[in-house]
Amino acid sequence: MQSKTISRASEILSKYQQIIWPVVKDYVSRIPQLPTQFQVGPRHKKFLNFHQKMILDYPERKGKYLRPTVLTLTALSLGAEIDECLNTAAAMQISEDWLLIHDDFEDQSQERRGKPTLHKIYGNELSVNAGDALHLIMWKALIDNFSVLDQRRSIQILTEFQRMLTRTAIGQTSELVLAFGKKIDIRDEDYYFIIDGKTSYYSVAGPLRLGATIAKADQAKIDILTDFGRNLGRAYQIVDDVLDLTSTFSGLKKQTGNDIYENKRTIILGHLMRNIKGEDKEKAIQIMLKKRDEKIPSEVDWIISKMHSIGSIQYAMEKARKFTTIATKILDEKLGFLKKPYVDDLRVLTEFILERKH
Repeated sequence: MQSKTISRASEILSKYQQIIWPVVKDYVSRIPQLPTQFQVGPRHKKFLNFHQKMILDYPERKGKYLRPTVLTLTALSLGAEIDECLNTAAAMQISEDWLLIHDDFEDQSQERRGKPTLHKIYGNELSVNAGDALHLIMWKALIDNFSVLDQRRSIQILTEFQRMLTRTAIGQTSELVLAFGKKIDIRDEDYYFIIDGKTSYYSVAGPLRLGATIAKADQAKIDILTDFGRNLGRAYQIVDDVLDLTSTFSGLKKQTGNDIYENKRTIILGHLMRNIKGEDKEKAIQIMLKKRDEKIPSEVDWIISKMHSIGSIQYAMEKARKFTTIATKILDEKLGFLKKPYVDDLRVLTEFILERKH
C-alpha cells in the first residue's frame, strides 16, 4: 500500500512537472535561427527531423522531475516568482537527460525509464551526439535568463551550473576508474566522494543553491541549504543503490542488479567485500571482475543474496536513515527562513527520498 508521503510526493512532483515540461519541450523542439548560409534546405530536412526525434526521446520519457522541482520550491520558498524559475528549472531537467544519455553509453546500460537506452536504439555514436545536442540546448535555456533575471543573477546561475557539472564529471571519472579497475573493495569515504559529485551536489544541493540564487539569498543561507542538500543527496543515492538490488521500479526495470552488471562500487558492495570470507570472497571477486556481457543472471543473483545474508543492504539503509535524520534536523533547526507552503513540500520530498520504491 502506498504511503501518504509517497502519494503526496507524487502529487508535488507531478504538479511541477506539468509546469516545467512545456518549457523543456519548447527548448528541445526549437530550431535555432541559423545564418542564411547554414540553414537546412528541403533536400536535407530528413536529417534534421531524425536529429530532432533522437534528442526528444529522453526528454519525452520525463522521469520524476525531482531536481527542477527542488530548485523551484527553494526559489519560491525564498520569495521568488515562478516565472523567474522556469528557464533554470528547464535547464536542470535537460541537463539530466543529456547526462543520462552519456552515462548510459559509458555504463552500457540496457534500459532507461522502462525503454531501451538511446545507444541501444540508435548506436553509440548517434546517442552521444544526441546528448551533446541536449547539452547545447541546456546552455541556451540558461543564457535566456538574461531576459528574465538581472545580469548578476544570470551570471551567478551560469557559474553555479558550470561548477556543479564539473564536480559531477569528476564523480563520473572516479566511478569509471574504479569500475574498470581491479580493486573491488571500496571504503565508505571513497563512495561518498563519488556520490557527492554525481548525486549530492547535482541532484539536491545544486538545485537548492540555484533556487536560492534566483531568490537572491545571501551566502549564509546558501551554505545551510548546501549542508542540507549534501546529506539528503547522500541518502538519495544510497536508497537508489538499494532499490537497484530490490525493486523493479514499478515495473519499469526488467533487470535486477544493474550496478553489479556495470561493476559499480557502491557502499553495499564495499560492506560485502569487507565482510565476506574465504571461497565466497574469491567467488565474489571473480564475478565482479567480469565485464558486463560476461556476467550471467545466476552470478548476479548470488552476489545479491550474499548482500542480503551478510547485512550489506541493511547496513546501507542504516546509513541512508542517518543522513536523512541529519538533513531533517537541519531543516527543522536551521531552515526557518524558508516560507510555507513551499517548505512543507520540501519536507515531503525529504521524507519521500527515504521511503520511495523507485
